[in-house]
This record gives sequence, structure tokens and C-alpha cells, in this order.
Amino acid sequence: MDYKSMFSPKLIDLSVEASTENEAFEKVAEKLKNEGMVNAHYLDGIMKREAEFPTGLITQHINIALPHSDPEYVEQGFVYVCRLTHEVSCRQMGDSAEMRTKDLFFLGIKDGKNQVGLLQQFMNLFMDEGFVNQYVSIQDNEEMYELFMNHI
Repeated sequence: MDYKSMFSPKLIDLSVEASTENEAFEKVAEKLKNEGMVNAHYLDGIMKREAEFPTGLITQHINIALPHSDPEYVEQGFVYVCRLTHEVSCRQMGDSAEMRTKDLFFLGIKDGKNQVGLLQQFMNLFMDEGFVNQYVSIQDNEEMYELFMNHI
């Protein structure tokens, strides 16, 4: 699976204002719908799935979340890179413990069997201190796009 094709500079937003995880979901869902990447039920789908299967991940270098919905809400595969201006609470994958993050990666996966591979790629990237240091320093969508193109 070529994950590079799921990235686009227009699907990167490095200054999203949101005071809760759900508010971030609403804003991103709206953008994704406007871009034709998801259908009208995506927001409900992602909120339900996150409530049942939280996607927060604490790594050695940075806390991230990898929210995704079931494939029926996705029109076209994508990765939406979302950095919030402030940390929000979310829950950890596995044990549902409370955690905080401002870095969310919305994974729009059309074919469920590609999901594990993409999640694994993100986990590997964010365990790499060099990658994380570059990631946190980037403020520009094009630069962020290039970073992922060079590492995915």
C-alpha cells in the first residue's frame, strides 16, 4: 500500500483552535466533507468509534492521537494532519486512560486491511526522536507535507 498518496498539503492544518477533542473532530470533519473526502455521517462515525476505541498514544517524545472512522464514512483515503493551538484531553489506546495532546492525525482508510499498517507507520515515526524534533519545529504546510513524504 502506498500511503504517500493519502497525504496532501491541503489536508494539513497546523493551528486549529479547539478547546475539546470533539470540537477538533467537528472542525476537521467539516473540512474533510468540503474536500469530498468523507460523507455526511463521518463526524458521527468518528465520535462513536473514538468513544469505543480511543486512539491516543503516548510515545517517549510526544503524545499523539490517530482518530479514524469505519471505512463506510470515507469517500477517498486520506491522512489529515491536525495540530491544535492548545492541548485537549483524549483517551489512550488500550486502557482508555486520560491523556493530553495537540497533535491529531485523522486516518481516512477505505480498505480496513490497510489500517494496521498505517497505524504501525505512525507509531514508528513518532518513536523516532529525529522525526519528532523536525515535526514539532515545522510551522508550514508544504514543509510538513515534505517531512511525511520523506519518511512514510
